[in-house]
Amino acid sequence: MSTNTTGRERRAPGPLLAAYLTDLVLVGLFALMGRAAHEEGLTLAGWLATAWPFLVGLGLGWVAAAALPSRPLPWQLVPGAVVWLSTVVVGMLIRALTGAGTALPFVAVAFTVVGLFLLGWRLVVRLVGFLRDWAERKGVEQVRRDRAADRRERLRGS
Repeated sequence: MSTNTTGRERRAPGPLLAAYLTDLVLVGLFALMGRAAHEEGLTLAGWLATAWPFLVGLGLGWVAAAALPSRPLPWQLVPGAVVWLSTVVVGMLIRALTGAGTALPFVAVAFTVVGLFLLGWRLVVRLVGFLRDWAERKGVEQVRRDRAADRRERLRGS
């Protein structure tokens, strides 16, 4: 990774964009599921009316996560938690300020579902990475064992 003029590390835009779009789609899905569960119209205008406060929170969460001093990758859990909490807290504050519903059960559902969505995919990425590293280590260890066995066999045969 290269550094820019401020000395901060620049990251490739592809994985960042993919992570942001994943969050965006999942928050949009949350709003869509909520409208469907309450049998509200599934129109673009209706969806936007439900989604926009959470999308604003999502955007602010990404800004906050990018400002973390340790500069973690956005698919890690810490920035995921920042994005999750910002999405729900800011979304609920905007809903309260605009007169939309913020009943306690809705707040609980929002925290739960958005948390599962925004932290869930990050956990899957972490698990896949762990399994890939584990398989690679096991493969390397197997190669070492095979080479050691070959050396022992050659020594016995000499």
